[in-house]
Formats: sequence, C-alpha cells, structure tokens
Amino acid sequence: MNYQTAEQLTAMKLNAMRLEYARQDELPASQALPFDDRLGMIVTAQFNARNKAKTNRLIRLAHLREPTACLENLDYEPIRKLKKADVARLSDCQWVTSGNNLIITGATGVGKTYLLSAFGREACTRGLTVRCYRVPRLLTDLNIARGDGSYNKLMQDLVKPNLLLLDDFGMKQLDLGMTQDFLEVIEERYHRHKSVAISAQLPVKNWVSVFKDQTIADAVLDRIVRNAYRFDLKGPSRRPTIEHMLADAGDDNKAASE
Repeated sequence: MNYQTAEQLTAMKLNAMRLEYARQDELPASQALPFDDRLGMIVTAQFNARNKAKTNRLIRLAHLREPTACLENLDYEPIRKLKKADVARLSDCQWVTSGNNLIITGATGVGKTYLLSAFGREACTRGLTVRCYRVPRLLTDLNIARGDGSYNKLMQDLVKPNLLLLDDFGMKQLDLGMTQDFLEVIEERYHRHKSVAISAQLPVKNWVSVFKDQTIADAVLDRIVRNAYRFDLKGPSRRPTIEHMLADAGDDNKAASE
C-alpha cells in the first residue's frame, strides 16, 4: 500500500476509501482484479459511508419518538388489520415527494407511534428531511413562540421538512388559539405541497370535535384528509402491562437461580 496515498485520503476525510484501499492491499484476490474494478470498490465504499452518515444525521434531526422503528420489523398479525401490501405500496415514499398525507388511527398502545416513526425513518433513508412532534408539545411551543417573538422562525422550521410527523393528535379539544395555530401549520405546508403524517386515537370522522371553531375545523380537515392514505390499526395494546413485566422478572430470577 502506498502510505502517502493513504495519508492523503485521510487528510481529505475520505476514511472509507482509505479503509477499503487497505483492505484490498491485504487480500491477494483483490490485487488480482483490474484497476477499474478496484477503484470502483474504493469509491463505492466512500459513497456508501457518506450515505449512511447522511441517513444517521437525518434520523437524529428528525427527533423520531421511536428512532429504531423500521418498516421491515412491522407485525402483520391479522388482528392488527395492517396489510403488508399497503405498507409496501408506501415504502418508496413517493407519497411524500408527491405532497400526499398519511393518517394512522387506532386505540392506545396498538402501535401508531411505531408505524409513524417507521415511515419517518424510511423517509430519512431515502434522503428526505423529517421532523416529528407530539401535537400537545407543538401547540405549547407555538404558544410560547408567539410570546417571545420566535413564532415566524418556528413556523419556518415546521414548514421546511419534506415530512412533518404529528403524533397524538386529538388528545384534548383545542381552544381557539390552538386551533388557529394548528391551521397555520397545516395551511403553510399544504400550499407548499409538503406532506403531513398524523397519528390519533380518534377515528377521522370524530376529528371535527377536536376543534373549537367549525369553520377552521373544516379547513384543516379538508387539507389533511382529502389526499391522505390511511391505516386504522386494531387489536389489543402492545405495551407491556405490569403483570407481564412482573412475570418476565420472575422468569429471569428463576433462571438466574437455577
């Protein structure tokens, strides 16, 4: 291996290329390959490393509630009413680049946040920018921003990502100020053809009850629901109960004592 070349690669922060160069130098089979093939492998190593770093950065900036969630690990038990074909149809994230929306509904604990995060992570792996918020926290931040003069900046941050994830919508009725703030977010993204993905316990038909003002409710729902794909998850809660945790702890203690 030419150590000057290796040092130059390090100086240019092309560490993956340097590592692949060193790996090939240690393998006689690699040295027998044509120059173009070896160069291609070295460049590919750097390309893949940069893509991985970019994806990790996008996932970190997205603030996903479940950052390790992924579509490949979804549970398709029949009781959940989650169809693999429906997920696969959206896995290329064309719905995001086309400015469509996603709605995930279901009772507490059925996996809405996981599915929402999984779609967010998939978007990140495809180079799309994502931001995740719990709706109660988002509305609190918007209210604070109105008071401290940072409202416009926060609104820009909410409009900028390719995909905005809104978790726990409809946990309580929104007052008029919250309703107006929520409309502002949806309106700005709608006119920029930016996608929104929302999870909620309430079925869509009951969403109008969340808003204090009927006119604003109609405007918000029209912009979200009209072009949205939907998943309505069923089944029992997937969160561990106290009984399950105690049972697992008992099994662990029993195994340790044997």
